[in-house]
Amino acid sequence: MEKQQQQHCCIQNKSEHGSELVHIDCVSHIYPDGSVGIHQMCFRVYQHEIVALCGANGAGKSTLIEHLNGLLEPAEGRVQIRGEEVTQEMKKSLWKTVGLVFQRAEDQLFAPTVLDDVMFGPLNLGLSPEDARIEATQALSAVGALDLAEKIPAYLSGGQKRLAAIAGVLAMKPAVIAMDEPMSDLDPSHAAIVEKIICELRDQFNISIVISTHDLDLAARIADRICIVKAGSVVAEGSAEEIFYNQPLLAEASLIEPQVVALYRAYCQKKGVQPDQHPITQKDLLEAITS
Repeated sequence: MEKQQQQHCCIQNKSEHGSELVHIDCVSHIYPDGSVGIHQMCFRVYQHEIVALCGANGAGKSTLIEHLNGLLEPAEGRVQIRGEEVTQEMKKSLWKTVGLVFQRAEDQLFAPTVLDDVMFGPLNLGLSPEDARIEATQALSAVGALDLAEKIPAYLSGGQKRLAAIAGVLAMKPAVIAMDEPMSDLDPSHAAIVEKIICELRDQFNISIVISTHDLDLAARIADRICIVKAGSVVAEGSAEEIFYNQPLLAEASLIEPQVVALYRAYCQKKGVQPDQHPITQKDLLEAITS
């Protein structure tokens, strides 16, 4: 019954969004030690959207993301990219369509310089060194990190490494970029830069973005669609307004509501009025309490 319900939910969602890029259908993954990473997972990515996977640590967010470009294989279920089921042969070129930015940016940086590192992907796409350099330079410029081109990756700050890692994926011009906890260990300044870049990737480059996070404030600010992940499954999805004002759902998933939501509830309680609006951003909140 659970599997049927998830399939039905996915069919409904498909009709409500644009073209489908990623289609994960009832996928399960069991690690070698027997622990379940994801179970009967149903998930979609559509064109021109930012989708946030929100869940507590251990919910299965990272495991799901590593299925998007073939780093992990499902024990059951299927993964489709642009309508084509992922096979062993297809895995070799999957990173051309779905790029992955790891939680630890240093895991992606290995070349002598940042420029060499960002050129690596385009070179493997078959570009000449000259063309690969152009693509890498453009990608570094797009994330505001062109000044890092000749730097040694090991000597970069955490924020600089994150920018270099994003540029390395962007240089391959994928349709989807998945980021695992993109704000992890970043100072506020670099976190704001990365947040701006994520929105620009969608708006200026028409790249769909998947982020995994337990930071609901971040998800509320930038995500077009929220997926709540618990015990290896997507248990709910919808807009930020729909999801973040569902207190029982957030409590069940061990998540704390965004600050704007908490402030609006506190305001309504103090005024003795019903919270009949669902502000998500600070601008929404100001309008709700002054109208």
